[in-house]
Amino acid sequence: MSILTSQTIDLVKMLPEEELVTVNALLKLLVRTWDEDFTKVTPSEKTKLDKIDKEMEEGVYFSEEEVFSEK
Repeated sequence: MSILTSQTIDLVKMLPEEELVTVNALLKLLVRTWDEDFTKVTPSEKTKLDKIDKEMEEGVYFSEEEVFSEK
């Protein structure tokens, strides 16, 4: 991972959780603008991505602590 990528991740980690949806949308826009092939997904991948987008819009996502905790 590059230093710039690591710095970007550190900055994103500082944001309040409610801002992560906005950042996620911006990152998707930037990647799709930069790499037009990024949007070429299979029908099943599109279904999964649409489901994930809907869940995030509804506030259904897990924090980093929930994902990596050893409960």
